[in-house]
This record gives sequence, C-alpha cells and structure tokens, in this order.
Amino acid sequence: MKKHLSILVGAGLCCSLPSLSRAEAPDRALSLGGYARVMTRPDLSGGDGRLGYWNLYGRLLNEGPWLALEMRLKLQPGRAERGDTTSALHVKMEGGSITGADHGGGHLESYRVSQLYLNTSNSLAPGLSLRMGTLHHWFGDLGLYDFRPGELFVGAVGAAARLQRGPWDLQLGLGDAGFALRPQNYHSVLVGGGSLRRRFANRHVVGLGGVYRFEPEVTGNPYAPHRTPGVDVEDWLRGRVVERYFMETPGDQNDFPRPEAQSASSFKLLAYLGLGKIGYLNWNHLYLTLEKAHPDHSTIETYQGDSVRIYLGDLTDERESITLSNEMHFTLLPGRLDGAWAFYLSRRRDGDNDVAPSDYDMDLASTVLRLQSQVARQVLLLLESSVALERSIQGNRYRARADSIFSSDSGRHDLEGLEYGDLSERRTWQLKFGPVVNPRGFGIFSRPSFRMLYGVQYSTQNLAYGHQLVESLAADNRFPPVERHWHHLGALEVEAWF
Repeated sequence: MKKHLSILVGAGLCCSLPSLSRAEAPDRALSLGGYARVMTRPDLSGGDGRLGYWNLYGRLLNEGPWLALEMRLKLQPGRAERGDTTSALHVKMEGGSITGADHGGGHLESYRVSQLYLNTSNSLAPGLSLRMGTLHHWFGDLGLYDFRPGELFVGAVGAAARLQRGPWDLQLGLGDAGFALRPQNYHSVLVGGGSLRRRFANRHVVGLGGVYRFEPEVTGNPYAPHRTPGVDVEDWLRGRVVERYFMETPGDQNDFPRPEAQSASSFKLLAYLGLGKIGYLNWNHLYLTLEKAHPDHSTIETYQGDSVRIYLGDLTDERESITLSNEMHFTLLPGRLDGAWAFYLSRRRDGDNDVAPSDYDMDLASTVLRLQSQVARQVLLLLESSVALERSIQGNRYRARADSIFSSDSGRHDLEGLEYGDLSERRTWQLKFGPVVNPRGFGIFSRPSFRMLYGVQYSTQNLAYGHQLVESLAADNRFPPVERHWHHLGALEVEAWF
C-alpha cells in the first residue's frame, strides 16, 4: 500500500517531466495521459481574448486555456482483452487557468479532481468489468464544439458494471449526484441508468443510453426539494414575491406561506450512431438526446431587512430539451487536404415560464466547417467558418445597438421590462484561418499543434463577445457607449494530447 501511495505522490510531483508525457506503455504500473491548451490573444477591441461568447460558434478561438492530467495505477497487472483479471485506479485532474493566459492567474483553485474510480475486469466473469467511484462517461464527443452530447452519469458517484461479449457492450450504473448538483446544500439525488452498444463490421456502432435522477421527498430537511405555495412565476423573476405577498396580506414574516415537501426528478435519453471508414468518410458521430433538467432548489428575497427563502420545486420542473448533433471527419485529397464538419440543433422549452426570455426557452442552430491542407511536410493551412442562430422564444433578449434599452418593442410579455433589448434572435458568423505547424505531420487532429490564427466575427448583437467596455447610458457615465458588430482577434496557441 505504501509503495502504491508513493507512486501516486511521485506522479503528482513529477507530472510535468517530459519522460512521463508518453508513459502509456501497457507493461508499466503507472501511466499518464492528458491534454493541454494555452494561448495568447491580444485583443485590441476591449475584449477578453475570445472571439465570441461560447462554443456554439466552434471551440477554436472561443475557449480559454485548459490542462487535464489522467493517471492510471495498475494494482493488478494483466491484459483484460486476453481474459486476465486486472485492477486499476484512475485519477483525473483538470482545470482552465494558466499563469498569464487568463483571469485565474494559474491558481489551483481553478482545478479539480473530476474523476477517481477503481476498475476491475474479469474478476467475477469473463468480459465483466466493475467500476466504483465516479461514473461519468460518454460516447465520443463533438471535437469542433468541444461538446459531449453523449455523456451519462454527470456528477454521479457510485458503482457500475460493464459486460462486453462479442459485438455487444452493456453498462449499468447506480449512484448519487447530490453533491454535484448542490455542493453546499447536499441532498441525495439517486441516479440510475445505463447504455447498450452494438458494433457492426468492427467499425460501425449503434447505441442507446439514458439516466434517471430522483430526489426523494424528506419532510423537515431544508435542503430537500420543496415548493412555496401561491408563488407567481413573474413575481419570482422580478424578485418581488415577498413584497407582493405582504402588500396583499399585511403581517410579519411568520405569516409567509410555509414550504411544502415534494420529490423531484429529471432524466436524459440518448441515441447514438457511429460510422467508421466509408470512402472519403473517416468517421462520423451522430447524437439524438432528450433531456429534462433537474428543478432548481430555492432563492432568497430580502424584504424590510428580513431574508425569506422561496422554494422553486414547482416553478422549474418543466424544462425540457431535444438536441440533434453530428460531426464527421473526411479526406478530400489523401495526404493533402482533409476536413471536419459538424452541426448542432437544439430546441429548449420551459413549461413553467411564459413571461421572460431565458436559457431554457431557446432554439439553437449552428454549423462548423474546418479544412486543413498541407503546404509542407509539417506545415499546414487551417480554414474554419461557422454560422449560428440563437432564437429567444419568450420575447427580445439581445441588443442590436448601444441604446437598445430605449427601443424595446414591448413584446407580448414586457409590461415592465422583462425583455432585454430589441432582438429576439442573435445571428453570428465567424471565420478563422492561419498557418499550423504539426510536428507529427499531416492530419486535422494531429497533435501537438502550433497555430498562428486570425479570427473575425460578425454578430447582429452589439458587442457580442466578452469585454470590459462600459455599456451604461447613465447621464454621469464618463465613457461613451460603443457600437460594434465586428470583432477581430489574432492568436498564438499550442494544443497537445499525450
């Protein structure tokens, strides 16, 4: 035990040594893998170094730095694929801050242990693996977006079993996600589910999966799900529930309606199709997901110096979304030109809120195309473009001009200003291009990769990127408002998998 502990500690202290960066040899007790991304993006437009708001426009130039380290310690060596009984401890640490590259200053508070589990194979039956610890896993990802629509058991800790027999792959798990949902106000959220995959011709995969989350009713526990009776959605959104109650029913705080205990639930269903090599197509990932979000817990309002907690169990339990997404990698000219194309479509609805714009009442549509051609043995030219539409269902949400706050069209639910601005849609276009150096040669996903890029964005929203510009229209504001729909950015960045 002491020997294994010393190995883990030594790995944590020495993980930056080059000798460990490729420690994936199967005969080693300890192996290390990971991912690293760091960049500098001088922003001369008052921005924060990102071309747009988020990854819906493609992850390139829209993400910050990132570092992930995953260690595997073999406690029982062997080859699981040959039927040997094996055991291994997996630990993953990751975070998004590097000194000089972002606001976080590289401090360790920006990092977390995202995975820790023990996996044992073939101990009870051939092809059967048992996992104890964190259960988060996924069916591939959308690399151009850095999205994982096929992820299951997010935040859950528990036990899972995986049975692999021939082309079939079955996983079942059970755990608790209470700490992940509400770290400071824990209440148990049971999570159960699994997935089934079938491989065809050793290169195509069809899969189904899902999880169900259940938070039980517990009377007397303030962290359990409750509802405050008689609360109107619009009053809650405006933060005037308590004020409205005492205006209509004079009294003291003890007269405010008491919370009623109830249970809460949520779920995610997933269908997946993976295609391997077919002609010009190298691979393809297609996802269809249906999800119901877990209800919010509570909010606090202050009235005449007193704080009152309002429980939201029945005001946030009808948030559902359906998403269709895809990414493919293809080769147009072998050894000279390859590309990747992806799209993301999502319909989000909130059955409780019909008065104000929100992230839960949106239509999202996006597509990204990346081409990469070889101009020398290790030098390539990258070109990427994206188009995205974000539509608010409950009225205006975006500002087209610096003074849009005065020109809202007072849509159907904006009697007192629940809308924001004068646009219900945000349309965004981005273009990025520049030379790339890949020491390992040709390949759109070949790493490490050194990139020198220029990016440009146009958006129908004014200042549609993170920035430090003053947007106040107050009479005493000494900084004039800025109207800018174009954003330009240069970048030097490096990305590596190991």
